[in-house]
Formats: sequence, C-alpha cells, structure tokens
Amino acid sequence: MNIIKRVFLLRQSSIGGAAFILMSTVIVSRMLGLFRDRLLAGVYSPEELGIYFASFRLPNMLFDLLVMGVLSAAFIPVFTRLLTQKKEKIAWRMASIIANYTMGVFFIGSVTMFLFARQLCSLFAPGLSEKEIDLMVDFTRTLLFFQALPLIVGNVLTGILQSYQFFFIPAIAPVLYNLGTIIGIVILSPFIGLWAPIAGVSIGAFLFLCVQIPLLFLLRFRYYGSFDTKTEGVREVGILMIPRAIGLGASQIETTLDLILASMLGAKMITVFHFAQHLQQLPVGLFGVTIAQAAFPTLSRSSAQGSHRQFRQSVINAIHQILFFVLPISVCFIVLRVPITRLVFGSSEYDWEATILTAKTLAMFSLSLFAQSIIHVLTRAFYAICDTKTPMLLSIAGIVMNMMFSVLFIFVFQLPVWGLGLSTSIAMSAQVLLLYYVLQKRIGLFSFVDTFVTPMKMVCISFIMGIIMFLSQRLFDELIFDTTRTINVFLFTSFLTILGGVAYLFLSWVFGVDQFYRFARFIKKLKTFQHLPFHQGDQEM
Repeated sequence: MNIIKRVFLLRQSSIGGAAFILMSTVIVSRMLGLFRDRLLAGVYSPEELGIYFASFRLPNMLFDLLVMGVLSAAFIPVFTRLLTQKKEKIAWRMASIIANYTMGVFFIGSVTMFLFARQLCSLFAPGLSEKEIDLMVDFTRTLLFFQALPLIVGNVLTGILQSYQFFFIPAIAPVLYNLGTIIGIVILSPFIGLWAPIAGVSIGAFLFLCVQIPLLFLLRFRYYGSFDTKTEGVREVGILMIPRAIGLGASQIETTLDLILASMLGAKMITVFHFAQHLQQLPVGLFGVTIAQAAFPTLSRSSAQGSHRQFRQSVINAIHQILFFVLPISVCFIVLRVPITRLVFGSSEYDWEATILTAKTLAMFSLSLFAQSIIHVLTRAFYAICDTKTPMLLSIAGIVMNMMFSVLFIFVFQLPVWGLGLSTSIAMSAQVLLLYYVLQKRIGLFSFVDTFVTPMKMVCISFIMGIIMFLSQRLFDELIFDTTRTINVFLFTSFLTILGGVAYLFLSWVFGVDQFYRFARFIKKLKTFQHLPFHQGDQEM
C-alpha cells in the first residue's frame, strides 16, 4: 500500500523522470486507443463511423480553443512562475479566476453550438446525407456537455498538477478516458448501436476528471469565486493566450476544411482519414507530446531564472530524444503501412479498399512525424519565454499552406483522401523549420553538431534500416509467410519490426549516436525503482 501511495504522490523534478511517467501511461492509453479503434472497425461500417467521427468536430473545436489556448500557452508558465516566487495563494486565486472565465466562455460557446448544431453540421460535413446529418447533430449536442465539459475542467486540473511536478495522476487520466469508451462499445453496442461509443466517451470523460480531484485536495486547493482581472497573473495569462487563441482559430479552420473535403469524398473517407490520423498520432503522442510536456516546466523555470544556457540545452536534448525514437517509427509506418493497417483495423466490416487507402494516408502522414513531434517542443519553448505571438504567426502560415495544398490535391489533381495526409506533411515540415530558425534568433545559436550532425546521423541510420526492412519484406512475404491469415500477418510484422529495431540500435552504436548511450543508461536505471530519475537534476533520457 505504501508503494502504491509513493508512486501516486511522486514528484518528477527532471525531464527524464517526468517523460518516463508520461510515456509509460501514454503507451497504455494509446494501445487502448488502438484497441478502441479496432473495436469500432469491427462493430460498425466505415460509413457509420464517418458520422461518429464527424460529430466530434464542434466539441473538439470548443475544447481546443479553451484548453489548448489557455492552458499550454499561458496558464502553466504564469502559474509556475508564481509558485517559483513563493506566491502560492496568489497562484491559486489566479487559477480560480482563469477557470471561472474559461467556464463562462464554455457556457456561451456550447449553448450557441447546441442551438445552431444543424446549420454547423451541414456546413462542416456537406457530403453527408440528411439522415446522416440528423444523427451527427444528435451526437454533437450530446458530446458538447457530456464529453467536452469534463475534459475542459479535467485539463485545467492537469495543468495545475503538472505545475506542481505531479505527472502520474494526470497521465493515467487519458487511460481511463479510453477505458470508458471501450466499456461503452463492448457492453452497450448490442442495445443502442452507434450511440454506444458516444455513451462510452461520456463515461471516459467523467473518469478523466474525477481521478485528478483527490490529489488536488491534497495540494490544499483553494477555490475563489472571483472574476477580478487585477489579480496578479490574470491579465498576463489573457495577453499571452490571445495570439495562441488566434492561431488555434486558424487551426480549427484547417481541421474543419479536412472534414469538409473528406466528407465530399464520402462518409467512408472521413473514417479512413481519422483512422490513419489516429495511427500516426501514436508516436507523436508517445514521444513528441510527452517529452515536450515533461520539458515545459523546466523550460519555464530556466526562463524565469534567466538561465539561457540551460534553456538551450533542454530544448536540444528534447529534440534529439524525440528524433531518436520518431525517425525509425516513421520508416516502419512507411514500409509496413499495409500489414500495420490490417492488424489494427482489419475486419469483415472494414473492407480492402478502406484498408489500402488508410495505409496510403498513414504513409503520407508519416513523412512529417518528425515535424509533428518536434513542433510541440519548439512551441513550448516560445511559451516558456512568454512569446505566444511567434508560434501563432508561423502556425497560421503553416495552416494556410496546408489548406492551399489540400484544395489543390483534392480538387485540381483529384487525388484520393491520402492527398490530405501529404498536404499536412508538407506544411508541418515547413513550419517546424521556420520555428527552429526563429527560436535560434531569440535564444542564441545551437551548435553545428546539435543542429545538423546528430540529426543527420539518425536520418541516415533510419534510411538504412528502411532498406533492410523493405528487402526483407519482399523476401519473406513471398517465400516464408502466408499473409492471407491474420496470425501470419502479426508474425510477419513483428519479425520485420524487431529486425528493423535491432538494425537501428546496432547502427546507432556504430555511428556513435549520443542518444543511444543515453537510452542505454536510462534502461539500466529501470532495474531498480529508486534509481529512476524522479528527483535528480540530470536531464538525460
């Protein structure tokens, strides 16, 4: 019992310790997410799932604008700075006021979306039939209050707990969210059909919120029913969030355009696009988001203390950690796109056309996995130095580029749905390069080795690994494995993945990639719980 309590109440003071906690729980959460998608693909047709996924557009828009705009860009840096300055009472008051304004905006936004749901759904999914729109409207209205509201409040609590360097409880909240969805699908599908995952999502959102509340009270949470903008930090949060909110607004236009274009290709294509997107988000969430989240409090603290050298080192360490893991996964997704898609989504309901299109879309997304992951670190680096304007401007530039290419690929070149994945990769790659360039201007140049040599080593090793996997795939697919059977597809994919992983690690050792040695040292620390870097200051893995 004491061990369990110790785990739940641990503070993770280093990037490595925090990242380990986040990655461990994200692995579980993402695996449950893939299992959820597998259940969805096995129970419902791609056309039905297109309605289900489309119904999340309005609730997710409200959630992203409120949570991502306030929490990641503005709240955590200001809240962390107040805690660093020993102003805990003021920090709690500021948090309460921000939460009050957030809930006020949510109430106005949700009621407006509820009343005009039909018009908005018809606008966002013009390719759906009247009957499909009717169902989408009902789903949307339910999700606004039973999914979006608990998630918004829960993510505010997540920001507070992470500012106190508690990462475990917030990290298991998404696990419970996916569990709730799975429970809904498994238990309720025979009785209420496509409403089952909607009910499951609502259950999961409630669990996401409730699991974090006990730890909040242990921190002696103080709520203030105030809207006083003169409280220290409130106006600063407001000023910081404006550029981020504008950038997210533009991002919502981009996401909505993807939905519009996919729906015009048919409800089935909405499902194909979302499933491919979910798959490629696995490494982004596992490495990009978790390492960035773990680094954010450290970056905010380094910025507050004026330690520019430590700030630069934290940024480059986080980028290299991400590249070390994400680049080989990108290669795996490109080379093994079809067997991976078959394993995750293959079922009698998910036909071969949908499988092939999902695989091609996944490959197109995978071209920019490095950019989609690194961008989380770079944007948080700007937020840590209280600059939300630069990421906003560059984000808008990337969004405009993505929208232009999306329209060009779908309407002019008349590409299938995978054209949306390709447009995303082009825009994200350009955006991350611009962010990196501008950040160097702000905090000083990174070394030549950090900028070019180390990343290029990883790129070359990943490319060689890809060639090995591709040639082995051609050989074993024809001579050894009968891939018409699911068990053989699993063995075939597992064998090639292990082969590629071994080749990658061996080549990393041969080329002397520093992250390989850091990773090896970190693995040794896992042998005993007390040696995990939860309280140490080193910022390695």
